[in-house]
Amino acid sequence: MRSLIALMLAVLLVIVAAPAGAESAGEKETWLDVGTVLAANETEATTTSSAAESAPPSKAPPLPFHCIEGYSGGPITPMAYMANPGAKGAIASLPSLSTTFLNMGSKEMYVAAITQVFFNRLELGYAYQYLSVGSLDDDIRKAGLDMGQAHVQMHNFNARLQVLPEDSFDLPLPALTAGIHFKYNDDIEQIDDSLGGALKGIGYERRWGIDYTLTASKMFPTLAFGRPIIVTGGLRLSNAAQTGLFGFGNEYNATFEGSVAYLPHDRVVLAYEFRGKNNPYQRLAKLIDREQNWHAISANFILTDRLTLTTVWGALGNIGNAHADCSLAIQLKYEF
Repeated sequence: MRSLIALMLAVLLVIVAAPAGAESAGEKETWLDVGTVLAANETEATTTSSAAESAPPSKAPPLPFHCIEGYSGGPITPMAYMANPGAKGAIASLPSLSTTFLNMGSKEMYVAAITQVFFNRLELGYAYQYLSVGSLDDDIRKAGLDMGQAHVQMHNFNARLQVLPEDSFDLPLPALTAGIHFKYNDDIEQIDDSLGGALKGIGYERRWGIDYTLTASKMFPTLAFGRPIIVTGGLRLSNAAQTGLFGFGNEYNATFEGSVAYLPHDRVVLAYEFRGKNNPYQRLAKLIDREQNWHAISANFILTDRLTLTTVWGALGNIGNAHADCSLAIQLKYEF
């Protein structure tokens, strides 16, 4: 699996080194259409206005980023905006690709994700997740049980529709996006069989589940020292255990999630995210403990007009048998 991630990184570097393709005609629709806000001053804008009118439109900044579940937003929560939406009136945009590595202390996760936007409003996304369970396998063996394998793989299929663009009806309204997220866990059924049905005994029902999300985002272009702040809040309805990596229960729970992102520089985004968690499972001795809310702080860098680098510190609470309160992640995302 590590060789696969290394190969993906190499592909990204080759893409970045290659000449950029032709840009789509027409102005981009993006959550960061704040060129005038980010301009140095009004005098410079006036001086260069005639040249800007005749020049072809530049590509919008490659924002937002990819969530580890394969849709646009921050590392752990969605935003109502969409990455690489395309030109106004376009039927389909070009895709965005990302690869993410997440270290959770005794566990590691690798993610490969892709998103594409249609009609500037509909985002389809997919993410493949590979979780190495680390010390959980060791502790289960010490308890006299056998998982049969020390990893799980999950597929995330996402569809999100922006039902309300930002500032609709000439009112200061947030963007509003509704999402449906189908998740399929390749391995959890076999693991439960190897454990003699131990997961079923604490609430496990199936290897697949569906999350429903409703997300609102609003940008305040000059709120903080003349720079933009983006505030996001949303609700999630889910029956997933550890986002589905530990399977799915029978009972759905509603949780809150949100973020605040600040742009101190045209090429830097600082963000805080919160994701509420609920427990579809009961405890299993010291092997499966209660889930806790997730917190993440990220520093995100716009390296080129197509490539972003995201670094994350996360407090993810209990993950199975151990706490992950000093998790570290890195993501590269490329927009074609």
